[in-house]
Formats: sequence, structure tokens, C-alpha cells
Amino acid sequence: QVHLVESGGGFVPAGGSLRLSCAASGRTATYTMGWFRQAPGKGRQFVASITSSTSTAYYLDSVSGRFTMSRDDDKNIVYLQMNSLEPDDTAVYYCAAKNGDEYHYLEVKYEYWGQGTRVTVSS
Repeated sequence: QVHLVESGGGFVPAGGSLRLSCAASGRTATYTMGWFRQAPGKGRQFVASITSSTSTAYYLDSVSGRFTMSRDDDKNIVYLQMNSLEPDDTAVYYCAAKNGDEYHYLEVKYEYWGQGTRVTVSS
């Protein structure tokens, strides 16, 4: 069982930066980790994922070059550094974990989820 807790959300003007953190209760070194987001009135959307063995990260096209996902397996924490934020990035951001080393963008593949942290970007 893995328990995930996100932090770092907040209110930021367009062009600003935030760093989200996701702390896991159990050891997640063998898990692929993901970040998803849900904007008001919309479904949950894949944002980024990082594999376990090589820490290779994959991104939604619209955040590629602005967001960076990383992991610290000694601390069981994953991060999402978000730069050049845009109003369209406004959403609740969720951390997720899936057993195994295979990247995936579908939320149904992820077994564990955090409660989310809200990010609001003003125009």
C-alpha cells in the first residue's frame, strides 16, 4: 500500500513558477510515478510521468519545456517544477503511482492517488 500526499500548490500570476511535491508513505523506487490535473469542469488529464529504473520523464505536449518532473527515491518524493505558468494550467494537480517501470498516460493504469493540490494561475 502506498499513501501519497501532494503539496506546493497555490496562487501565482501568469509567467510565475511553482514546485509541487508528492511524498509517499511507502517505498516507491519500483513505481512509475505520474502527475495528472483536473481543471474546473473538465476530466482528469495526464501531465507527466517518470519511470522507476531510468527516471525517464514524459510530458503532455502543452507543458513540455515548461514543466520538469523528477524523483528522489531516497526520500520517496517526486517533484513537478512548473515554470512559465499560464492560466490554462489552473487545475487541481494529483500525484499517482503505478507498480512497474512502464510509462503510461492513462489514469486507469495508476493504482494509488493523492488527494490533490490546487494551482491557480491568474492572467
